[in-house]
Amino acid sequence: MAWFRRRSTAPAARLSMLHADGRAAGAAALLSAGRVLTCAHVVNDALGRDPYETVPPEGRDLTVALHHDVPGEGPSYRSARLAVWVPPRPSASPLVWHGDLAVLDLTEPAPSGTRPVVWRDMAEGMPLRAWHGGGAAITFADTRVKLQEGAVGYLDGELSGAAIGPGFSGGPLWCLDDTTVVGLVVAHVLPDRDRPLGTQDTVRRSWAVPWGTIRDELHRAGAAQVLADCTVHAPGDRDSPATAALTAELWQLLGDPVRRAQHARALAIALGYGTPRGDSAPAVEELAGLLVAEERALATLTESLAPACGAGTGRESLDRLLFAGQLAGARLLSVDEHRRLVTELEKVVATDATLLPRAAREALRYTPLPAPLRAARLTCGAVDRVVTELEAYRHCGPLPDGTPPVPTLLTVVEYAAAGACADSRQALSGWSDRVAGRLGVHPAALSQRRGDAATWAAHRPSPVVRLVAEVTAVPGDRERRFRCEVWEVRRDGAAARLVPADPPRSAPEIGRLIHESAERAAHDGGPAVEQIDVVVGRDGLDLDVDEWDAGGPVEFLAGVPLGVTYRIALRCPEVSARAPRRDDELRRRWESGHTGPLVVDEHCASPERLYALLETSHRDTAQVVVHGGRADRQRLLQLCLAVGVPVVLWDREAEGLEHAHRLDAVVPTGPLHQLPERVRHFRAERFGAPDPGSARPSLVWEDAELPLPNTLELLDPLEGADIR
Repeated sequence: MAWFRRRSTAPAARLSMLHADGRAAGAAALLSAGRVLTCAHVVNDALGRDPYETVPPEGRDLTVALHHDVPGEGPSYRSARLAVWVPPRPSASPLVWHGDLAVLDLTEPAPSGTRPVVWRDMAEGMPLRAWHGGGAAITFADTRVKLQEGAVGYLDGELSGAAIGPGFSGGPLWCLDDTTVVGLVVAHVLPDRDRPLGTQDTVRRSWAVPWGTIRDELHRAGAAQVLADCTVHAPGDRDSPATAALTAELWQLLGDPVRRAQHARALAIALGYGTPRGDSAPAVEELAGLLVAEERALATLTESLAPACGAGTGRESLDRLLFAGQLAGARLLSVDEHRRLVTELEKVVATDATLLPRAAREALRYTPLPAPLRAARLTCGAVDRVVTELEAYRHCGPLPDGTPPVPTLLTVVEYAAAGACADSRQALSGWSDRVAGRLGVHPAALSQRRGDAATWAAHRPSPVVRLVAEVTAVPGDRERRFRCEVWEVRRDGAAARLVPADPPRSAPEIGRLIHESAERAAHDGGPAVEQIDVVVGRDGLDLDVDEWDAGGPVEFLAGVPLGVTYRIALRCPEVSARAPRRDDELRRRWESGHTGPLVVDEHCASPERLYALLETSHRDTAQVVVHGGRADRQRLLQLCLAVGVPVVLWDREAEGLEHAHRLDAVVPTGPLHQLPERVRHFRAERFGAPDPGSARPSLVWEDAELPLPNTLELLDPLEGADIR
């Protein structure tokens, strides 16, 4: 019998898929902090559709309840939307079908501390437990795998306690031996209720989709990222190189059975395992297997070993044990270290939701950040996910003196501590000291990170005054997606890229991305960003970027266009490559004194006539108002840009010169410096009150005094540029 024994077979949380009226349609499994898995027929039922409907329910929101085994604590609720759909498919048997899976994305991460399920393969004879979708602890039903054939596992329950029945579908099947999950409940066989139960009737038989089948179905559905986010049980294989390396070091550190028993019991308590009575100790091989199977076991064990391992042979063995654990996929933090860090960072986020994203951007300037840290603000619910993802970031090899480097997570924590209040700073710094000591990090290395963080926190950079977004359509993309690179430009001219061009995004995603970038800049302590320069190619001059959804800048208001909140102006540097004199002409026209605008009407609606005017009587004109139909307008617009006219205004919906009056409300001939704000006011006045006959103004504003980032002499970040 195993020395380490699970104390409880209850999962950390049970999930319910709810009808609109709050009744449970079935259950679900938590795949990760932001994803759940259930049966497709449960989703159909929750939405009031036929259970075997195969068409995916696009755009429909569902409600998921997460139940916790905490006295007095009610369920947490999350909205969810379909991400992967594997509809039910018929099989040779009328009682069994294939497919029937649905992956849902939660709109908000699961509460901190909620454990995703750990998957393992199903095997005949396994004792299992399932819960009803209602989530109450008393609704559990025990069963056993009697047959696994093909893609299906058949289950039989004993004639005692509760039985699997309606409402259990979609729920995880928990293995009673180790609380891993081996599949999902799909359906059950109900006896004929029109006659008495007979001795030959089938009772308490259900069937399930095993983990191996789930894995295959999701792979065929193209859900590679979903599978990558799943946690899979890694049994302690005694013959594996990782287990062999751990075993060798454990013999060096814990060869004495008395000492081994002492540390093993502390480890069991931290991980939630039971241990035998008496003074026995686990076999070294079993302990090594546990370190491989439980991702926080090794860090938790070394937490108790480290104080007794000073410099010398003991510390060297401990370092080798940590290195072997890293190769085996062990987590950086122990159970207690992880819990304490999440608790402290949640306090920081509750006080200042922008601090952790800002600190991470500074600490990891050239490293892609976890998705929650790319936004301007972080929620408390996302802290656990951020910590878990940062734990997995690889850091460089040992320092010249042979000591380990400062892990990426500790570097971020030091920067967060530097910007936090005194109490949080003290708590986080103390946490870093303890973890670094356990890992063998040299105090001088940690002190250097702490000094860099303090310098950053004390520095007050020049405020961000505008954003530059370069938008390029993805060729041949049927979903009308774009690549968008976002830069911030500070008052002193320093520029930094906030968002890379990839991956491609939809127009609403880009709108919200630009808005979040502007919010982020404002939360850095500077004034609100009011100006957004959108860089496009010649084929993008009619993009309606000003109408792209920026999300809800205030609560209860969604779908606000970018052009209502910000002054949106287009810029087209591509023209300069085709017209070498353009940049000089831009500067000359700006410096000419801004003579009145040239309005294109029936007298100058041809490219030849317009060019003649811009080279003679309007050679100093800085603004042109272009009227006319789309085809003519494009030729005139690009001509204006090529000859160096810095400001061009037009109505992108106009069908001809007869629509020129629709721009009158913008007062195109008014003071030039007020034109961008007049255009913004025009867009704001029409928000919520659309008028089919109204203009949809576009504005090119090429300011020679505001160069684009790719023409700036950028500072090396290591020499003082702040790119938070």
